[in-house]
Amino acid sequence: MTLRNYSAADRLLMEVDRGLRSVFGRPPQTGRPHPAEDVPEAELDDRERALSASLMRVNHCGEVCAQALYQGQALTARDAAVRATMQEAADEENDHLAWCRQRLEELDSHTSRLDPLFYLGALSIGTLAGLAGDRWSLGFLAETEHQVTAHLNRHLEQLPAKDTVSRAIVSQMRDDEARHAHTAELNGAADLPLPVKALMKLSSKVMTATTHRI
Repeated sequence: MTLRNYSAADRLLMEVDRGLRSVFGRPPQTGRPHPAEDVPEAELDDRERALSASLMRVNHCGEVCAQALYQGQALTARDAAVRATMQEAADEENDHLAWCRQRLEELDSHTSRLDPLFYLGALSIGTLAGLAGDRWSLGFLAETEHQVTAHLNRHLEQLPAKDTVSRAIVSQMRDDEARHAHTAELNGAADLPLPVKALMKLSSKVMTATTHRI
């Protein structure tokens, strides 16, 4: 049964369940292999371990926000094909969530305690983007993914060279995000106004600064 066969109330309950799993549980994955399954673990000193953990915590929170954005957009999408695009991207973001969480556990660290707050904020933004229309919603998806791709490139520059496990995870995430942006553009994404792009960058900086340690 496809999503279009469910009532609006059913889809809402499914997205609530998905949200709870994203923030507090273990969301279902696509079954793709772990990007670092054949990468040997290097010995990191305390400084390197702390740096990797802080960056992966930021990445995990970013994936929580991405799930919320896609869920809000999927709930308000008018076209079934657009809704399917959002769902496909969200499914792969679940992989990212699981990979980041696992890596944080391996680094003896934790996810951000602010995840629920950022989830609710991103869900509201995603819902508003969806209500603006499918072309604008796809444009928001594309711009989000372009900014995330740039963000992950910066993290690849900052991660310790020895931490090949984290680097493999972030590299795969970056490639997925770039593909999501391209898919949105192929499906008719509108180009967002510059002030909206600037506001999105500011919001991302707030999330990054606060979840780096908390």
